[in-house]
Amino acid sequence: MKSHLIGFLMNFWISFSLAFYFHSGEREEKCIIEDIPRDTLVIGNYKVQRWDVQIQDFLESAPGLGMIVTVKSPSAEVQLSKLYGPQGTFSFTSYLSGEHFICLQSNSTRFVALAGSKLRIHLDIRVGEHFLDESVVQAKDKVNELNIILEHLIEEINHVSKEQNYEREREEKFRKTSEGTNSNIVWWAIVQTLILISIGIWQIKSLRDFFISKKLV
Repeated sequence: MKSHLIGFLMNFWISFSLAFYFHSGEREEKCIIEDIPRDTLVIGNYKVQRWDVQIQDFLESAPGLGMIVTVKSPSAEVQLSKLYGPQGTFSFTSYLSGEHFICLQSNSTRFVALAGSKLRIHLDIRVGEHFLDESVVQAKDKVNELNIILEHLIEEINHVSKEQNYEREREEKFRKTSEGTNSNIVWWAIVQTLILISIGIWQIKSLRDFFISKKLV
């Protein structure tokens, strides 16, 4: 029963990760946008494959090619800018809530006209997670193993709580923006009505003065 519980908790823990890949030019910078709460750890793993013209397929890796990882905060401040190898791991902790730009670009020094190689970049972004060290877990007995997993689950619960608080902040901000927009629309409608009334009164007065001057009334 205990081993089944541990297996379930491990599966629950792993399910928070989502990996994908995309294609990029050798000198092209590609960015993804992650909406991240404040004070949240973000860990990214990537791997680069280079296109081989002879075999018409991607090589297993891209030897000699490095990747520049740049992270920009919602305030457009560069939070991370570092050169890594063709495969690596980067991490940062957000200090502002909002959209963070995570950009990757190779450090190729070839001219644009010559740098026509296509790259396939595998990227795995984990938000608010602390990796579980399996070697440490295996070295402990079953009780300590369960305690370690539970501690990580508590961290996940705290991350979910941060996400919920961030969503509430976004909803509150959106509500205030909507209320301000609606208020502006109401005032603009009132101003338009007053302008139309003023124009109508002016036209009536002008017609009356015209008829009086022509002795029609």
